[in-house]
Amino acid sequence: MDHMDYRILECLKRNARMSASAISKEIHLSVSAVIERIRKLEEAQIIKNYTIVLDENKLGNTTSALMEVSLDHPRFYESFTKAISENDNIVFCYYLTGDFDFMIKILCKSSEDLDKIHNQIKSLEGVSRTKTYYILRNVKS
Repeated sequence: MDHMDYRILECLKRNARMSASAISKEIHLSVSAVIERIRKLEEAQIIKNYTIVLDENKLGNTTSALMEVSLDHPRFYESFTKAISENDNIVFCYYLTGDFDFMIKILCKSSEDLDKIHNQIKSLEGVSRTKTYYILRNVKS
């Protein structure tokens, strides 16, 4: 990857629907060169997919939280990650080093829903400890 590839990626991170023509004008490279570089970035799996960013508030998901989770033992890793993956209200899950094993982000419609999800997670086999942070405002996405 070179400087031009990074500039193309910056354009696509701002707007995944940006046309090769618009990228070409912004970075001063021919349209065919931009298309070829994007194709190579896709083949190399540097660009894995194209997506959208939703306004969760407009979709009714006005409540969000971060939760740190510790497991009793590594043997619970598979069952925990399977349960987390199946929960549509959990939008990301990171396996961590430090005092807790996981950090998850929960999006839901109300504090009552958050309470239910919180209790579901705490009751999963192997979960020994949690710490939850209610998100007041998104400062940077």
